[in-house]
Amino acid sequence: MMVCMSRLWQRGADFAKRIRKQDRQCGLAGFSVRHYSTKTAPRIPGMEYQDAVCTLNTLQTNASALEQVRRERNHPQQQLQAMRCFLERAGLTVSDLDHLNIIHVTGTKGKGSTCAFTEQILRSYGFRTGFYSSPHLVQVRERIRINGQPIGKELFTKYFWQVYGRLDETKEAHKGTMPAYFRFLTILAFHVFLQEKVDLAVIEVGIGGAYDCTNIIRRPWVCGISSLGIDHTQILGDTIEKIAWQKGGIFKPGVPAFTVKQPEEALAVLKDRAKEKRCPLWVCPELEAYPADSGPLRLGLAGQHQRLNATLALQLSHTWLQRRCLSDNFPSTGVETFAIRDATPFVPSPIMMKGLADTEWPGRNQTLKHGAVTYFLDGAHTMRSMQACVHWFRETAAQHERSASGSVARVLLFNATGERDSAAMLKLLVPCHFDFAVFCPNITEAVASCNADQQNFNVSVENMLTRCLDNERSWRLHNSMWDKKSPPLLIEDSHSLIPEKKVDALVFPCILSALQWITQGRDSVLADPAKKVFAVKPSIMAKAGPLCDAAEIHVLITGSLHLVGGALKHLDPASSK
Repeated sequence: MMVCMSRLWQRGADFAKRIRKQDRQCGLAGFSVRHYSTKTAPRIPGMEYQDAVCTLNTLQTNASALEQVRRERNHPQQQLQAMRCFLERAGLTVSDLDHLNIIHVTGTKGKGSTCAFTEQILRSYGFRTGFYSSPHLVQVRERIRINGQPIGKELFTKYFWQVYGRLDETKEAHKGTMPAYFRFLTILAFHVFLQEKVDLAVIEVGIGGAYDCTNIIRRPWVCGISSLGIDHTQILGDTIEKIAWQKGGIFKPGVPAFTVKQPEEALAVLKDRAKEKRCPLWVCPELEAYPADSGPLRLGLAGQHQRLNATLALQLSHTWLQRRCLSDNFPSTGVETFAIRDATPFVPSPIMMKGLADTEWPGRNQTLKHGAVTYFLDGAHTMRSMQACVHWFRETAAQHERSASGSVARVLLFNATGERDSAAMLKLLVPCHFDFAVFCPNITEAVASCNADQQNFNVSVENMLTRCLDNERSWRLHNSMWDKKSPPLLIEDSHSLIPEKKVDALVFPCILSALQWITQGRDSVLADPAKKVFAVKPSIMAKAGPLCDAAEIHVLITGSLHLVGGALKHLDPASSK
């Protein structure tokens, strides 16, 4: 892996020079002027997608970038000014972004799903959409979507070297600086959307809002804030009020903004921020409040919590359509005091209803059935999102168990990253009555590979495995406490499950080895001869009896979107193509 990275690191500058040379030959000096369709992306011999991604990973300084954000918290303009400088070095200006007709969305929980609903609704109207989100699950190009689909490898490669080349050739004049990973991808997304002439761009904030690099956007058409909670406390603050202040930083003068029902303290801060920014702010109604002639609104995303995301998406798309179709100027709000108001429920059009029903967003409340093995995947990584995950899993798994042909074994596959409170999240999962709890780092497979999309160089393997061992100990502690206060029972949701017994907890070195042990050869996708089979100690194999004896195996994969993405790489081979 490191040999691959070293090789690509050296080749990066060479590729940048080659793309600049080709640009001169093709007359591409002004990137923001010349446009290409997806059918005319030029190929440069020897420059492949994996080369671009490996070079991108040389900018993968997320941990140090976050530390810089913490140091500069009291000087936010320094961060935003640095982003503007990088943008200009890449051949773009902030004013160029005004042409993207942006919908800007932040929040703690559900901002990605809100964006997915919004993008699908507007795409259903026939608009050409751009969608920038993070993180990716399997391939980095998932972060930049045109009409709902990740941009192709050829297109990603072409645009990557255009932007990287511009930044590389100007770095000496700027003390050798290059943008960090997320900043670079944000610039790349803006470049792609401008070149591909999208009608609108749905932009998801990375972290926070006020100081996030996406907040160089000056004039979005509408802004949204999804459910707020506690996350990224070292950067955003350790109270809901501090976090709400950060999220409200995306408000812009005169630009309509919407939020969902929030904790009282958070809503008060958002109201103050809206007044400060002279931004009209509305609170979305419950989804049930929208009159629908053809029955209740149906959502393509599972989970009760998605109803909040859907109502926010309806208001965002409705407001964007009003701006697009009714006026050349920002819609008049008629609100001079900028007091927070309740948004009016409207009758969703058939196209809006279809958009909500057709929305897909992998890795969030997703179910995959592979024969006798059913996977429940959700990238929940905060306390509130884990509570929602537990509710969804217990309800959905119970439905599957009622139709099972015999006993069912439940398995938890878990990992968490960063500063998140793993022990607290694991405590929420104990009542799900798992037969096994399996822990592994966010490493797709324990072999050297140049599949760079899912490589992380910010955390050592030793640290990742130590975190897994800590999680295993926390799980055992929570279960011992649960056993003392709860008598042995069958899983309460079904009579078809194996009798509850002491939960075994195990740690594996990678996602693939964990999945292979959990499924015991009963998933044909994982049994692919092309996949390496990892040797397991006889003592560990001996524990697998209940998995072999059960008629079905149900696996909840949660705690980290990166874990879910690594699992999907193996469970859904098409996602890697």
